[in-house]
Amino acid sequence: MLVREWMTGDPQTVSATTPVMEAMNRLREGGFRRLPVVREGRLVGIVTDRDLKEATPSKATTLSIYELNYLLSKLLVKDVMVASVITVGPDDPVEQAALLMEEHRVSGLPVIEDGRLIGILTITDLLRAFVAFLGLREGGVRVTVDLPDAPGALARVAEAGPPSNIIAAVTTGVVEGERRRLVVRVSGEGAAGFVDRVRERGIDVRDVR
Repeated sequence: MLVREWMTGDPQTVSATTPVMEAMNRLREGGFRRLPVVREGRLVGIVTDRDLKEATPSKATTLSIYELNYLLSKLLVKDVMVASVITVGPDDPVEQAALLMEEHRVSGLPVIEDGRLIGILTITDLLRAFVAFLGLREGGVRVTVDLPDAPGALARVAEAGPPSNIIAAVTTGVVEGERRRLVVRVSGEGAAGFVDRVRERGIDVRDVR
């Protein structure tokens, strides 16, 4: 699964000289949380709803409405944007993008190809990918098992599949010492009997849904 398969293409953008009030309106009207800042198609920064809100005077200000409007009319995106932006490429694995988001505590990554902005990958896009990875919309039986963290362990689960179809398999990493937790989703003929077939092979079943 690659970023290009899940990103939002042709995202809304602003320029560095866009007034802050206009950028705020664009975010509100589009229901966005961030806007890439571009110059001739190339990324120069990013501005979020939080950046824009923090740049506007608080309600406790003693300025008049006329003074506020004047100040805001002079404030441009370049004055509040973040210029150092974490990005990904369209052919990067989507899980690598998720790791970047987690490590840098950001909820959106501009997607750059040949130096130009072609899309944006957000938390919402990753949730769509997560749902697809786990086959949640395909029904079936969800089974959680614990396996030895050793070569060939996954094959024992796969052997229990027929006549059913294993449509998703995701490991949650090593748990309880040298054991690895695995979540599989099974559908089709004999899906209800998959758990029994797994247990017959000496595999520890932790949960069935």
